Amino acid sequence: QVQLVESGGGLVQAGGSLRLSCVASGRTFSSYTVAWFRQAPGKERKFVGAIRLSGDITDYTDSVKGRFTVSRDNAKNTVYLQMDSLQPEDTAVYYCAARIGAVKSVVPGIYNYWGQGTQVTVSS
Repeated sequence: QVQLVESGGGLVQAGGSLRLSCVASGRTFSSYTVAWFRQAPGKERKFVGAIRLSGDITDYTDSVKGRFTVSRDNAKNTVYLQMDSLQPEDTAVYYCAARIGAVKSVVPGIYNYWGQGTQVTVSS
């Protein structure tokens, strides 16, 4: 069982940056792929990026490539989402999610564990 808690959301102007954190419980965190999703009001939850077990492999959706970076510190049971050059269209609730093993998937249903989400609002 893994519990995930996100933090770091807030209000930022367009062009600004935020860093989200996802802290996990459990002793085998390094065995999980962790992904970030986001959900804007009235829209489906969409994949943002993910990081595999040791952190050497990351995946991103096209709209955030070059702007967002996913990293992890397994010693701290934490995954980060560094978001730079934020735009109003990045406004959403951001969720971290986890699944055991090396996973390459953008489908929310693949991930077994979810955090409660953190709101990111980008003003123009």
